[in-house]
Amino acid sequence: MNITQGIETFFKRFLPSPFAIAILLTLLTMVLAFFFTEAPANENHFLAILSYWERGVWNTGLLVFAYQMMLILVLGHILVLSNPMNHLIQRLTSFASNTQNAVVLVSVTTLLVSFFNWGLGLIFGAILARKVAEASQARGFSINYPLVGAAGYSGLMIWHGGISGSAPSKVSESGHLASLMNGVSDRSVSEKLPELLPYSETVFSFSNLLIFGVLLVMIPMMLQMISKKVAPTPVNLPIYQTTHSEKKGQGAERLDHSKIFGIGFGVLILTAFGYQYFEELKQLIITPNMLNLLMLGLGLLLHGSFFNFLKALEEAIKGASGILIQFPLYFGIMGIMRESGMVVQISDFFVSIANETTLPLFTFLSAGLVNIFVPSGGGQWAVQGPIVVESALKLGVPLNKAIMALAYGDQLTNMLQPFWALPLLGITRLKAKEILPYTLFLMFVGIIVFVLGLLLLY
Repeated sequence: MNITQGIETFFKRFLPSPFAIAILLTLLTMVLAFFFTEAPANENHFLAILSYWERGVWNTGLLVFAYQMMLILVLGHILVLSNPMNHLIQRLTSFASNTQNAVVLVSVTTLLVSFFNWGLGLIFGAILARKVAEASQARGFSINYPLVGAAGYSGLMIWHGGISGSAPSKVSESGHLASLMNGVSDRSVSEKLPELLPYSETVFSFSNLLIFGVLLVMIPMMLQMISKKVAPTPVNLPIYQTTHSEKKGQGAERLDHSKIFGIGFGVLILTAFGYQYFEELKQLIITPNMLNLLMLGLGLLLHGSFFNFLKALEEAIKGASGILIQFPLYFGIMGIMRESGMVVQISDFFVSIANETTLPLFTFLSAGLVNIFVPSGGGQWAVQGPIVVESALKLGVPLNKAIMALAYGDQLTNMLQPFWALPLLGITRLKAKEILPYTLFLMFVGIIVFVLGLLLLY
């Protein structure tokens, strides 16, 4: 049994559904809090832990965060299902003629799109890989379809360091860091917190852009090298189509099918976006609300009518179900860890074994491990973010470096954990075991690039 078959067997045999994992992690956190934290005065310890959990589940600020992350995924998916994006994808497939140029084409475009929006990049890469396979059928050239599918998934290895990354976008919100650390840090530590961290210090920093640039070269190169050693695979696929209507409708239905109304409202939203956020954009302050307003306006503009937009929404919303139900569970875990004092205990442990140089590496490695069990950057930020921030403040590690270390670790093991590959697998009709051998190679490239980046560039 080779390594990729072993990994697939492990995930199937030993890892339950992400929802079940969230439940198990909740119970584990409760047990750890019960045995390793002090009971509050005059209160039953177990009931106090349940109270911490309940307050975390319904934390208003974190619920807003969950909705923001759902919209980033859904609106990105909606956008890629529009006719203009479909025409762009069809145009791109005309440049594919064999596996070597197909994997370069798919990986480069997917990486660029994913840097802008991870939801858009995930579906864009999947549809582009599928359309390349369809083109190979229609035009009679051979490809290794699983390798092309892996290229379409490569965007998930750079997403958290991109514009829609959960941690960078949240710390760019005024007051988010203070809210995150409320009740965790004592005053001497919390006074070191900045009001916000603009993208000039995270996503658009020289270090992060250079790391992204290196991966933009290395990933296609690696895929092209592999393509020279793999055999073509048979492809037998029906044409993948998105539903668009040109009907005008009758009576009140005309409003839903009206291009003037749909496009006009999209333009109105984009006008509001420009007016409301121009000053923040000049300062490279980008928040989830800004991204989602932009994507909403672009989605309406490119779909051209409410009917087409809503049909795309029906398809896109399926991928957000995990965020909807799992995020509150992660928030409950964070509530226990914060109010019981576990965050401080864990951060003190990291402070005791790390220094200014090694803490980002510990953060990177631990984030990669946590992502296997919490396959959501937003959920991981809610759970691990306070630990990272607290440890960085105590050791004097620049916050932007610590936050990007978490982002790099989280995105790296997406190449190992197939949870976010599920939409791609559904669109391409590939299996996880078919793309895992190739995404593992990409993960090894990522380890080298991210570790060297954290040691040499920040």
